[in-house]
Amino acid sequence: MRTEAAAVARRRARVRVEGTVQGVGFRPYVYHLAGSLMLGGFVRNDARGVLTEVEGPPLAVQRFLERLPVEAPVLAGIEHVAVEELTPCGDECFRIVESDDSTPPAALVSPDTATCDACLAELFAPADRRFRYPFINCTNCGPRFTIVRGIPYDRPLTTMADFTMCDQCRAEYDDPDNRRFHAQPNACATCGPRVRLVDRAGAAVMGAAARDAVDAAARALNRGAIVAVKGVGGFHLACRADHGEAVRRLRARKHREDKPFALMAGDLAAAHRLVRLDVEEERLLTGRARPIVLARRQRDARVADEVAPGHRDLGVMLPYSPLHHLLLADTGVPLVMTSGNVSDEPIAYRDADALERLAGIADLFLLHDRPIHTRTDDSIVRVVSLGGRRTPLMVRRSRGYVPTPLKMPVHAEQPLVAYGGELKNTFCVVRGERAWVGHHIGDLENYETLRSFEEGIAHLEGLFAIEPRVAAHDLHPDYLSTKVALEARELEPVGVQHHHAHLAACLAEHGEEGPAIGVIFDGTGYGADGTIWGGELLLGGLTGFERIGHLWPVRLPGGAAAIREPWRMACAWLAAITDGEPPRPATLEARVDAERWRAVARLARSGVASPMTTSVGRLFDAVAALCGLRTEVTYEGQAAIELEIAVDARDEGCYPMPVRIARQELLLDARALIRAVVRDVSAAVPVSNIAARFHHGLLHAAIHACGLAAQRRRVSTVVLSGGVFQNVLMLEGMAAQLEQRGLRVLVPERLPLNDGGISFGQAAIAAARGRTAGQPPHGSRAHHREAVSCVSPYLGRLSEWPTSGIALRR
Repeated sequence: MRTEAAAVARRRARVRVEGTVQGVGFRPYVYHLAGSLMLGGFVRNDARGVLTEVEGPPLAVQRFLERLPVEAPVLAGIEHVAVEELTPCGDECFRIVESDDSTPPAALVSPDTATCDACLAELFAPADRRFRYPFINCTNCGPRFTIVRGIPYDRPLTTMADFTMCDQCRAEYDDPDNRRFHAQPNACATCGPRVRLVDRAGAAVMGAAARDAVDAAARALNRGAIVAVKGVGGFHLACRADHGEAVRRLRARKHREDKPFALMAGDLAAAHRLVRLDVEEERLLTGRARPIVLARRQRDARVADEVAPGHRDLGVMLPYSPLHHLLLADTGVPLVMTSGNVSDEPIAYRDADALERLAGIADLFLLHDRPIHTRTDDSIVRVVSLGGRRTPLMVRRSRGYVPTPLKMPVHAEQPLVAYGGELKNTFCVVRGERAWVGHHIGDLENYETLRSFEEGIAHLEGLFAIEPRVAAHDLHPDYLSTKVALEARELEPVGVQHHHAHLAACLAEHGEEGPAIGVIFDGTGYGADGTIWGGELLLGGLTGFERIGHLWPVRLPGGAAAIREPWRMACAWLAAITDGEPPRPATLEARVDAERWRAVARLARSGVASPMTTSVGRLFDAVAALCGLRTEVTYEGQAAIELEIAVDARDEGCYPMPVRIARQELLLDARALIRAVVRDVSAAVPVSNIAARFHHGLLHAAIHACGLAAQRRRVSTVVLSGGVFQNVLMLEGMAAQLEQRGLRVLVPERLPLNDGGISFGQAAIAAARGRTAGQPPHGSRAHHREAVSCVSPYLGRLSEWPTSGIALRR
């Protein structure tokens, strides 16, 4: 009887916790929570997350279960808690036991996390044993994704495996009361990684007065040197931000003529001296992810003009590793911190590779011997005003955010991989309802980037035990990502139209399947009709779409050459509004040779090597060229960015851009707009006024077209996506006007508006198709075109649409 009574008085529960719960101090948290409630049992990591069993008085066990998800460590991300009742066994003490790696991995991995305040205090405390140690970390901060090789997240499966902890570090690691308990990168100057400063030949460099390698690097930077700095996810190229000559040398050596450089400021006060920051921008700058934040430049910012020539904004980040903190403290000034690569190549992340590829750029190299397993660029974020709130939008999602998964709105019946696009590439791997969008790869235009792309996919597939059965890819046959997908013979290919992927990515991010009107404006995307799309109005959802409207099509003279040389698009648009050879504008006479102009005009007329395009990005290029702002670009979107910067916010004029109906489609007819631009250019109207009137005209047309579609079909949700909507005037203006008209606007927030988000859209579409009965088979390799009429029930005949309705309210 006594034994039975004792059993009734006790309860034992097994608790399975899934999510980001490894490497974030979750086990010591459970240990202390159980101890505070006088419970017995154990906790351990395994391939699915954290498993714990607790035993004790029923009330105490219930209290444990209630508090467990609520009081979790700040870095933890709990997705699911499952409780199973067990028979009590008399367990009186609670312990942390060895990890179980006997099952396939399903646990999540935390992103790399900025140095916490407690570690920073030790880093700069002369009496602390880790004073000025560049690799200080604890369970609340430090590298995660970039050093992990496998799951469970334990030291032997990280790049710290070869560093044996000294007695003091081991005591911390084994002590559940220490904040370094099971901190996998735990180390100190006695037993851990070390920093060294070397020249281009790899020979050690150390100034006589320098305290250590970091101090020596800082002194070199202050003398005007360019230093390659090995960080958390790869190398940066650093120089003083206020040293014009050093920045000019960096531009020349890196072959980066105009694109702005990112800056690193020592602290928030230093950042405020560079840019104007609101509360949301401050929150991003000081948060755990530490992205680059794009913000308006202070007029008196002590930054060389060469850092961001012609730009009103600067990209600023704060230090996120102890090495960066030391370097910024020792230099005492903001530094340029740009990707450690030659233009168009992936960043270097291995010492030997950096010494080889960056020898022509950097004067010195600040290296360390903690290997980086996965290279990751810095993330970039901009804050905009949407729906009455300041909203962070991703420009580039990488370090600090990857590999946090996104939830799919539909369950993927088979594991799949989505290969993304060509520019700003990311990939995505999916199992069930979890989607892991990979780190930023860049433009797939050379072998080095392709190799980085393939390595990244293989790593995430291995890390999360995903064996894809389906390969989602863009329709463009010449994209390297498409070729890789189609060469994966064991995978079932699913072709996804580029702009449909943009629409689906936004819907899926917000947990929706559609239908919605998609206003997808970008530079180029292979259309379902074989032409180049880029100014699209779509109606659809995850399972399909229909093209209901687009920009008036013109030629893309010379194909890709027209992207590099915006004056070609000016010629193409002039050819669309004139009979015979289009005249060469006065703004281009000194910049474009007459014979070249005539040759391009002939291309535009004949269609030879000049596919049709509806690209809004190329329309921006044409107007920028007509205004004399830019005839050639050195980076994607440069002409459009400069046209946005030129806008006079006081000018409320609006160029005409009628919305017409033809062949069952809405046409945003920009020919009248181009005529107005030419007229004002000829009349010497200031470029700032022309830029403002162009933006207003395009907004008016797009809003009017959305209103027509929404009114006729009773669709109340509008998705805005594509690279053109990185233009803040376009995004904020269009969202505000549509919302005033009672429409609901969705914008990508956790993924980029640009092509960095389309792999998630491809994945969502492939998953939705896989669960939908009656879809056409995709097993054939010849299946390389997406049906564009599979959501026709959403759409009535456009000939029945009203030709008047919602007008732009100014």
